[in-house]
Amino acid sequence: MDLTGGPLDGGTQSFVVNSSMSKWRPVTSGVLGPALFNIFVVNMDSGIECTLSKFANNTKLCGVVDTLEGRDAIQRDLDRLERWARANRMKFNKAKCKVLHMGRCNPKHNYRLGREWIESSPEEKVLGGCWWTRSST
Repeated sequence: MDLTGGPLDGGTQSFVVNSSMSKWRPVTSGVLGPALFNIFVVNMDSGIECTLSKFANNTKLCGVVDTLEGRDAIQRDLDRLERWARANRMKFNKAKCKVLHMGRCNPKHNYRLGREWIESSPEEKVLGGCWWTRSST
């Protein structure tokens, strides 16, 4: 088992405590970096209405959109997440943010993160596999 490598290797990290931000430092440990990251994001889902899944440096927001209220709940949660990131001096990698529309007769609503619209994707890579959608029309 390699305890020295990890998803944040080669990156940099900084921490914010009581509104004071540390200097950016290189990630030198594959274990400590993700552990501290998970401790740091423990309150990320505060106030979230939909389902939020967090794993290492990956976050997924899932919700049912069979009504306009469902659509609005997802957008409110995206707005909450963007405010959380700003307040904690973090940024989502918006180039990697995708919307995966699932189910038949899905209205395929558009969503934004901050001021940027999130691109739709026919598939989403997940640990150990892939989810995908097929158009029913």
